[in-house]
Amino acid sequence: MHDIKTIRDNPDAFDAAMKRRKLEPQSPAILALDEKRRAVQTELQVIQAERNEKSKEIGAIKKSGGDAQGAMDAVSALKEKMSAMEEQGRALGEELKTILSSLPNVMKDAPEVPDGADEDDNVEIKVWGEVTPDENAPEHYEIGEALGMMDFEGAAKLSGSRFVLLSGQLARLERALAQFMLNTQTDKNGYTEVSPPLLVNTDVMYGTGQLPKFHDDQFETTDGRWLVPTAEVVLTNIVREEIVDVETLPRRYTAFTPCFRKEAGSAGRDTRGMLRQHQFYKVEMVSITKPEDSDAEHDRMLKCAEGVLEALKIPYRTIVLCTGDTGFGVRKTYDIEAWMPGQNTYREISSCSTCGDFQARRMNARFKAKGEKKAQFVHTLNGSGLAVGRCLIAVMENYYDPIDGGIFIPEVLKPYMGGLEKIVKG
Repeated sequence: MHDIKTIRDNPDAFDAAMKRRKLEPQSPAILALDEKRRAVQTELQVIQAERNEKSKEIGAIKKSGGDAQGAMDAVSALKEKMSAMEEQGRALGEELKTILSSLPNVMKDAPEVPDGADEDDNVEIKVWGEVTPDENAPEHYEIGEALGMMDFEGAAKLSGSRFVLLSGQLARLERALAQFMLNTQTDKNGYTEVSPPLLVNTDVMYGTGQLPKFHDDQFETTDGRWLVPTAEVVLTNIVREEIVDVETLPRRYTAFTPCFRKEAGSAGRDTRGMLRQHQFYKVEMVSITKPEDSDAEHDRMLKCAEGVLEALKIPYRTIVLCTGDTGFGVRKTYDIEAWMPGQNTYREISSCSTCGDFQARRMNARFKAKGEKKAQFVHTLNGSGLAVGRCLIAVMENYYDPIDGGIFIPEVLKPYMGGLEKIVKG
């Protein structure tokens, strides 16, 4: 959501920001609509003043014993005109809100967010760990099916495509990863664990930007609620419609939840295996900060996510997304991509994003600094800490033993696996 005052004050800067999103100038239409709405508001104030004067005349006429019918008829006519104009003002306000809500966030300037057309123009800023390309390395679904612990056909029988049944020690490994991630983010990195609802209302989905733009990617219930596509939605909205105590900032929340997405825009992509499913698990991180602290918090969040892969000893690289690949509600995004031997490439396993006040304006989430009368919008950030299913893929492929087809257990996960050293076919 954008601040109309900012657009009024500097329309050229706003249009330049939208141009980086490959959009035509937006300010002319926005400002024309805004001017029309403000003109209606001004005329309403004039009519209100006129009505007040006429109402005073009625009292004076009646007090003097005169006939006030003419003045009363005039007041009634003014009331009807006001009612029509109030409705016109509401309609114009809703139209303006719809336009402002449909436009993406203003990104940070280059080179923080590099200009580019698509993912090929993203900029690598870090590589951790050594990789050994192997064209014969099996993919995770080949490993899992050979172990008899990963069943896509059985899941399809129950739910259709893009679901999976995990069983035995592989199911336990997924759970171990989630517990390890959650413990890392709470015990080591200072996030507060939350167990949130998985069904939310429309206002909550609007607040973090899933609606209305990404309507087709969401699962809606018959009673108008929505299955969460990520815990970011609920964790960020904890502060919606509040003026939070500045002393409580930054707030850092984490949650382990299932996530539900239709993947409507990814037809034909990653149809094999667990990379892109309708239901998956994720440990999410969300931070609520003062504006001046959000950049440092973004870098901190990135390190919290990277630390999970380093503890698991999984090679990865970190990139900054370019303008053509940066998400709708985001000012800047770091993607962490884990090495997947089976695909002989890096694949995204976490996105850490800063949204500025974009979501806060949609949620009306504010704070009041000490000594200040006016409340300010908070800044919001979110990141995966990590995507559990994709991390399971990375562990399976990086810890695969070609001798017997088993999977070695990373050292940090052994306590969560009851001391198990290796998953083998039973």
